[in-house]
Amino acid sequence: MKLASFVATIAVAFSASAFAQSAPLVNGEVRKIDKEQGKITLKHGPIPNLEMEGMTMVFRVSDAKLLDAVKQGDKVKFTADKVNGAFTVTSIQAAK
Repeated sequence: MKLASFVATIAVAFSASAFAQSAPLVNGEVRKIDKEQGKITLKHGPIPNLEMEGMTMVFRVSDAKLLDAVKQGDKVKFTADKVNGAFTVTSIQAAK
């Protein structure tokens, strides 16, 4: 791997991690998963950092591997932020 590619990969991973750490955990429920498009539909509570009320909506995911951790119907806790102009889930885990 070339140094520039390695540095870019590390920067993207660090940025996603920084977003996940700065955004609050939000409760939600998985309504639909679209792995091909890298999207997830969540019914969620308020998202304070996005000034968003609770609703059901489609989000992009920062990493497609996040979609492997959940399935339709799961209750989840997630973080979301606006990344490159799109509402994006930056972390997600099944609620316990």
